[in-house]
Amino acid sequence: MNEALNVHRLHFAFTVTFHYIFPQLTMGLALLLLYLKTKALRTGDEHYNRSARFWARIFGINFALGVVTGIPMEFQFGTNWAAFSKAAGGVIGQTLAMEGVFSFFLESSFLGLFLFGEKKLGRVGHWWAAFLVWLGSWLSGFLIVATDAWMQHPTGYRLGANGQIELASFWGLILNKWALWQYAHTMLGAVQTGCFVMAAVGAFYLLTSRNESYGRTFVKGGVLVGVVASLLQLFPSGDAQGKMIAENQPVTLAAMEGLFETQEGAPLAVLGQPDVKNRKLDNPLIVPNMLSFLTYKNWSANVRGLASFPEDQWPDQISLLYFSYHVMVGLGTIFIAVMLVAAFLMWRGKLYESRWMLWLLMLCVPLPYIANTAGWMTAELGRQPWLIYGLMRTAHGVSPRVGAGNAWFTLIGFMGMYTVLAILWLFLIYREIEEGPGPDDEDSRTEARISVAAD
Repeated sequence: MNEALNVHRLHFAFTVTFHYIFPQLTMGLALLLLYLKTKALRTGDEHYNRSARFWARIFGINFALGVVTGIPMEFQFGTNWAAFSKAAGGVIGQTLAMEGVFSFFLESSFLGLFLFGEKKLGRVGHWWAAFLVWLGSWLSGFLIVATDAWMQHPTGYRLGANGQIELASFWGLILNKWALWQYAHTMLGAVQTGCFVMAAVGAFYLLTSRNESYGRTFVKGGVLVGVVASLLQLFPSGDAQGKMIAENQPVTLAAMEGLFETQEGAPLAVLGQPDVKNRKLDNPLIVPNMLSFLTYKNWSANVRGLASFPEDQWPDQISLLYFSYHVMVGLGTIFIAVMLVAAFLMWRGKLYESRWMLWLLMLCVPLPYIANTAGWMTAELGRQPWLIYGLMRTAHGVSPRVGAGNAWFTLIGFMGMYTVLAILWLFLIYREIEEGPGPDDEDSRTEARISVAAD
């Protein structure tokens, strides 16, 4: 069973990690599309409509890949995690069904109208289509996050006579405090992905001296929204999420920070390597008392270490959890620095000519994807050994009749199919960026003058 359990966990980890490449960009771009359409509606400038159409095509490609890779995850609840689905289906089935019936249909329906119905809808109607695409996308994200948050901090449930977990309060499930802060943190991460991608494409156009008017628009939009998102990611969303972990999963906090012994005035480990066997942090670079202050707003507060908890309550991948958390925090700090410097250069009127900054924006594209992946790894590894925290252990949630061999077979098959999908995705995105939003504004005006002179 242990071998099968590990393969089932690896299988779901692979599929969910690959899948989340796409929704984080669509959720981030949904807000930026609304930004562009709002600019178009307020100014009447066709430049912003062409910009929105360009990003809508990239949105559509990501949306399609997200659907293709997301559907198998729903089936995995039955194929790989049947015991979990049987026990908790009465609760998580509510949010997952709502995500499919309401938010996914809303997003997909109005995405079709946004892509193909602009002339029929008119300027105002097309703006409303963009708004409803954003609403559907973000509502979908909330319902998925609420499902995961219930597994992190179960609320609004009762135990039935046969041991099954039943829904006792719908609003207790939806308004779970953990869900609200996790949702804010997740969506801000998605917005940062969208902002860095948009700014990077704009930087590419400026560096290659083509589509320069669009390049300036993309860089400006990405930086303006990105600087706000990166700061809000740190505070209040990141701070509040950390407090939720400290209050409800203190053993997770200790593992994330590599804190093995309980301490008053606990230090914050900036760097180090956890040695779980010897219960110490090797080569630590620490800030004294900072963990106590960040967690409890008290420089001398007592923070429990791993040694104060039974070992069977410890996360089973402490080193991986520790590094995932520090990668997430480190990259988040880099995002704040990059966006603040870019915003300062924009304020000084020097951003579009600062080639070093444009190169930096372009080379940062992979980093939000890594940070979001590290963030989800922190959340899911930190919950272990629980599948539903305090209610069901991960070992008890797998499908008892699906062996390791079957799981390996499907995992290898998924890896092959997803490799093909990744190549297709990269090709389609490359083609759209090469084609660009259309003729540059200066070129369009020149062509119009030539046409008028010829007539």
